[in-house]
Amino acid sequence: MSVSRRSFFARAGAIAAAQGLALKAQQRPPVETPLDPRMATGDVEKLFKYSDRRAKVALIKGDNRRKNIYESLVAINDQILPVLKTRKYVLIKPNGIDPSRQLISTQADAVHGILDYLAPRFKGPVVVAECAGTPAKKATSDFGWDKIFAEHKPFDIKLEVPNEDESRYELLYGIDYDMHLIPIRLGARFVDPDAFVISSAVLKTHNMVVATMSIKNMVLGAAMNPPPGERRPRGESDKRKFHVGIRAGNYNMYLGARMMMHNWGVGLIDGFEGMEGNGPVSGTPVPHRIAVASTDFLAADRVGLECMEIDASWPGYLNYFYQSGMGQYNLAKIDVVGAKIADVQRKYRLHADVDRMLEWRGPMQDLPPNMGRNPRRVEEDLSAYYA
Repeated sequence: MSVSRRSFFARAGAIAAAQGLALKAQQRPPVETPLDPRMATGDVEKLFKYSDRRAKVALIKGDNRRKNIYESLVAINDQILPVLKTRKYVLIKPNGIDPSRQLISTQADAVHGILDYLAPRFKGPVVVAECAGTPAKKATSDFGWDKIFAEHKPFDIKLEVPNEDESRYELLYGIDYDMHLIPIRLGARFVDPDAFVISSAVLKTHNMVVATMSIKNMVLGAAMNPPPGERRPRGESDKRKFHVGIRAGNYNMYLGARMMMHNWGVGLIDGFEGMEGNGPVSGTPVPHRIAVASTDFLAADRVGLECMEIDASWPGYLNYFYQSGMGQYNLAKIDVVGAKIADVQRKYRLHADVDRMLEWRGPMQDLPPNMGRNPRRVEEDLSAYYA
């Protein structure tokens, strides 16, 4: 197919405009201003379901991880108890089940703090669950979970690895790289309406969505892997189906959270030692000495971002959550109890690829075929859209 000189430069201009607009999108104000300029009108509230409900978030600063976790839960006890009393059991979702991996996983003292809080308030069973590559029986002994459980004998505590039984799952329908619908299996335990779920997350930077805290810990940890010890092609791991590029990845996490949130109890973030740089695995420690907790998972994550000094408009999945009314993200409507955000803020160094992560905020670079439209018109439309 021949391409005229004029057509070539018109196409080049459209691409350059799109790239410039993506950069402009990254520099927009925080989330309290709608991300889409077309929404900056008096009709915003009619188009998106931003929540008006106030949220309460505990922010605790201290030199003892176990005590920080316990005190963060006590601080929102009035929010927890009414729902806790209606559930048959508590499900603790750790950020990994290997307490020996100090920086990237939920630590023993964080679990102890949760159980310290529950002891006088809940008499039912407690389950610790995570889709993982180690069988539950082996993880319980090798990783020291049996020692944690022994200290809290009155509870009927057990560790489960849901992907050991591939028959128990619920289906989420997400999208892949090519925007095709794909089924994603989530462990049935994580969507059980009888469970009161506590997301025991770690404050970390991330290699796809800027930061990971209570919501992402729930969604990615619920995705079914092949059974422990069984090797299969990477495509058969449902967790990999969330890692399908910046746009689809953020959207799939939003879909997963939307499906799972009905049984969420407390979003708990352990920032005693956070992670900066190339998280969520290869970063470096930040001795932050904080804990964050809320029954509103989105509000907990928003306060976590503030403590890391990360622009709240950057993580796509959290903004989708907010726009659809699934939690509070507006600081003006979040009541923080305990420490003041300004007194505990630390500037976290972000992942080296953070600029690419922010591309979801601008126009699609891989524009569709012109479909009979003049390339110059495409450039004009883009310019008008972001004027």
